[in-house]
Amino acid sequence: MSHREDLVHKTGETGLVFPQACFLHAPPPDHPESPDRLRALRRRLELDGLLSRLVHLQEQEATDDDLHLCHTRAYLAAVNKDIARHAPMLSTGDTHLSPYADASARAAAGAAMAAVDAVLSGRVRNAFAAVRPPGHHATLSRGMGFCLYNNVAIAARHARRAWGVDRILIVDWDVHHGNGTQDIFYDDPSVFFFSTHQAPWYPGTGWPDETGDGPARGTTLNCPFPAGSGRREILGAFRRKLLPAMEGFRPEFVLVSAGFDSRRDDPLGLFRLHDEDFRELTEMVLEIADRWAQGRLVSVLEGGYSLHGMPAAAAAHLRGLMGIRQP
Repeated sequence: MSHREDLVHKTGETGLVFPQACFLHAPPPDHPESPDRLRALRRRLELDGLLSRLVHLQEQEATDDDLHLCHTRAYLAAVNKDIARHAPMLSTGDTHLSPYADASARAAAGAAMAAVDAVLSGRVRNAFAAVRPPGHHATLSRGMGFCLYNNVAIAARHARRAWGVDRILIVDWDVHHGNGTQDIFYDDPSVFFFSTHQAPWYPGTGWPDETGDGPARGTTLNCPFPAGSGRREILGAFRRKLLPAMEGFRPEFVLVSAGFDSRRDDPLGLFRLHDEDFRELTEMVLEIADRWAQGRLVSVLEGGYSLHGMPAAAAAHLRGLMGIRQP
């Protein structure tokens, strides 16, 4: 794809946050969003020899003040109430709860923030937060779609609050539209949200006419595709839509909602991306980060529910971040 094809980064340029607390939340048996996802990912990274080549970053837990960057106080109170009364599901949407749901979700949001700090402080060039539950469906006042807190949105607001970053790009290649991320930044011109996703599909949002509101009009760019779409459509949208849009926006920092349910054979999606496609997508967003953002990029795990497919695709993504050719 680019000049990055033959570039091999020095060991230590890519950080990893892998919070132990993210293993705690346990939805009902056979639920696709389970701790087994992270166990399978860790095994794959060990098998591929990647785990030892990453800089392991200290995890942290998001505080109420951190969560309030993107969620209302009333919503946080509702989460606490639902968990305290042992509700099986969140009252605002289709997200299963457990006694440790809040702890895992706070660890996920905190991990995304820790990755931001490591990159913006210059400790690492880029970083990946291996977290669950996912976050991109969580809106200001509603959790849904397995999501409690919007990890990537909190990371973006943290980058602005703590580091003064003025322009942030969020790229979302999950098979499901990141309606929560779009909702949070729909009238915020400091964040450009770009999404490729299956449509019509859950959650039913993400159409091309959804482009932002007020001063942020034009900073939301949705590229919906039908079931069966793959490399040609999705990588084509990155090349023909995202790259030109960044000529005008010029982000100072890049975030990725890295959902690997857009890989072929995922049980919750009908896209047909292959592992190598994720490496190429990674190279494209790194090209944007290199050109406009001093290479500064943080990726946060979203969906991906095949215990074979998600780890394989995530490993390809990490190879892209590390500048390692796919074996």
